Formats: sequence, C-alpha cells, structure tokens
Amino acid sequence: TGAAVATGGNGAWTATAAGSAGRAGTGSGTGSNTTRSAGASTRRSRQGKPKPGSPSASPPKLRPNSSACISKETPRAMLSRLGTARSGLPSCGALRNAPWGRPGAAMVMTEAAAVTPVGRISPEDAGIWNDAQRDAWQPIAAFIRANGAVPAMQLAHAGRKASTYAPWRGVPGSHGRVDEGHGGWPVMGAGSEPFSATYAIPHEMSVDEIRATIDDFATGAKRALEAGFEVIEVHAAHGYLAHQFLSPLVNHRTDQYGGSLANRMRFAMEISAAVRAVWPQEMPVMVRLSATDWAEGGWDLPQSIELSKALKSIGVDMIDVSSGGAVANAKMDIRPGYQVPFARAIRQQAAIATGAVGLITEAVQAEQIVADGDADAVFLARALLRDPYWPYHAAAALGVAVEWPDQYQRAAVNAFGK
Repeated sequence: TGAAVATGGNGAWTATAAGSAGRAGTGSGTGSNTTRSAGASTRRSRQGKPKPGSPSASPPKLRPNSSACISKETPRAMLSRLGTARSGLPSCGALRNAPWGRPGAAMVMTEAAAVTPVGRISPEDAGIWNDAQRDAWQPIAAFIRANGAVPAMQLAHAGRKASTYAPWRGVPGSHGRVDEGHGGWPVMGAGSEPFSATYAIPHEMSVDEIRATIDDFATGAKRALEAGFEVIEVHAAHGYLAHQFLSPLVNHRTDQYGGSLANRMRFAMEISAAVRAVWPQEMPVMVRLSATDWAEGGWDLPQSIELSKALKSIGVDMIDVSSGGAVANAKMDIRPGYQVPFARAIRQQAAIATGAVGLITEAVQAEQIVADGDADAVFLARALLRDPYWPYHAAAALGVAVEWPDQYQRAAVNAFGK
C-alpha cells in the first residue's frame, strides 16, 4: 500500500494526522480503539523555511463533491503481498501490525490488486476478482477509514511479468517464473516476447482477451467500491500489462492496439474509461504511469504527456508518476527525487494533478516538491515501512503542530526528537 500528501495551494503544506491506539503492538483485540485526526498547514517564507499555519487547514479535493482529500504524504505499503493460501485473499491479520494504519497518512492505497488470477505478479498476490476477496478487503478499508485516512485501491494486471516468485522466494536477485507444477500459470501480454530469460514466455493477447481484461478492470473497480474504497488507481506502469501496450519496445502489434501512439494508448485509455464509467463521479480516479522506459526508442516523457492529456479528457483526476519496468536493460538514473521532474512536466504540460514518487525520504524534501509546484502530492512507500510515524516526525521537523492519539501523547516528539 502507499500513502499520499498534498499541497494546500500557493506553497501551503497540509499534514493530516490520524492515530489509533489500544490494540497497538498487541494481537489481543482488546482495549480501547481511539481515533484522532487533525490538520495543520505551513506557509513558506521567502527564504523557503516553513512557518506554522492554521491548525484547521484542509487538504484539497480532487473532485468537487468528494470526501477523498489527498494530503501531502500518502503511504503505499505492500498489501499486494498479503495474499493468503494463494487464493488472492488479503490477510486481515496484517491489520494488527500494519505500519500504515495509525500514523497520520491522508490516504492509504493498496499495491497491485489483481483483477484476474492470471494477472497476479506472484501466487501470493492479493486480488479483487471475486466476491470473497471483496468481503476480505472490507475490514481493511474500514480500518483505514476509522483511522482518519482515505482508503484507495490500485487495480492491476501483470501481463507478461505475471507468475513470478515473490521477491523473497525463487532465484536470488530475480523474481523468476513459477512453473505451472509449482502453482504458476500461462501468461499473456501485448506480444509474445518474455521480459527476460528468467520470465515465462507470454502468448499475444487476442482482441477478445483484451476486451475481457478491460471488463475485468471495470468489475474489479465495482468490487473495490463495494468493499469501501474511495479512490481507485489503474496501474499502467512498471512494465505490467497496460505499460506493455504503451511501450514500442514491447508492443509490436499490427492491429488497432499497436503501431501508432494513439493505438498503443488505446488499451490504457479503454481500461481507464471503463473504470471511470463504473466509479462514482464524486470519487477520484488515478492512473499510475511510467513516464519513461529509460531505454532508447521506448516509451518516454513526451508520450506520457500526450497520454496524460487524453486521460484527463475522459475524467482521470491524477497521474501517479513513476518510471521504468518495461525492459530489463533499462539504464536508470537513480538518485533522491529522480522522478520528480517527470511529475512536474506532466503537471505543467498536461494540466493535470500529479503525484511524485521515488526516493523521497525527508520532510523538507517532500515539502519543497509540493511548495514549488513540482507535484500536487507526494507518495511514500518504503520510507513509511521504515518509519511508520514519518508524518508525525515530518510535522515536527517542519514546525507543524499535530495532535497525537491520546494513548501516544507521551511519545510525541519535537524538532529535537524529544
């Protein structure tokens, strides 16, 4: 899963703090369960240092009538790896020790929830392709909401990168394909070339399979809504199925889904339109893109800008801007904030809200991204797994007063960590 945070506009920063205590650190299921939420903003001086603002400032809304506000740091934790017994059911036991449940995230998003069994990255992945999974997600969405955050779900299909071992299993340093005899399955993709020698060889999807998959995304969105999620994201990044259609290095089709930019965009556009059609108009739809393949002749930023413009025209509200994943020989330039320029370019040139991700670890760094207008939100994942109370520590570092849960008041920190 992940977490998000957004700007209050004109350089203002909004932090939403929410907490739950009682069962924290225990598995007993007893004790009080108190939820607190508070908002605070900072405004920058000309020297760029934050000054305390109104403690009641509210984060902006992606949709005018939506209750789903995105504050600046939103966690993206690893719920896609919480499937149990290879059934695609998320594990509610994770709620007891969930690092993202209590600590002030404005929005909490699941990672890749597969819309069909063959769309899982690994056999352990959680899904949303049947009603049992929908029902299992309900207490998770309710838990997120009860702790003051907006529950969001990411819909995904891995395409040719499906049926691989979870990162902690299989071939060291590589996911590696899971053979059918060990719980794997035949994979499909935009074409018939594997991602690498350790991945399964896909079959090229027929038009009928493409249309069925689009329906799977729409049905998954319906189930996500029934489970209580309030924001939906289409995963079209990291070399998974929709990205496979976008990238000219992967998509060599000669039908209406290959060739020209418009044709390569068609699958991602049709998925997004199908999801938008079943998702309530007052609730936001997001799309995650890889802004570049980091490889010559591949998908790149200008094409991402054109796709973002098209997505905005059909009702998509925000682009979650990542990069890479389509080809194994990518030459990525990884450094702190390395993907922020992509978010800035899409925001400015496509006139759509963007979220920045990737090696954003410090409070001032996140604040600067939003205050400078590089992105409308910052999405955090590993930073929050390492430090579940990152939003509280960020508030202290930026001089923002936030209210800790009653049971945690004695642990509240100031700028000196005391």
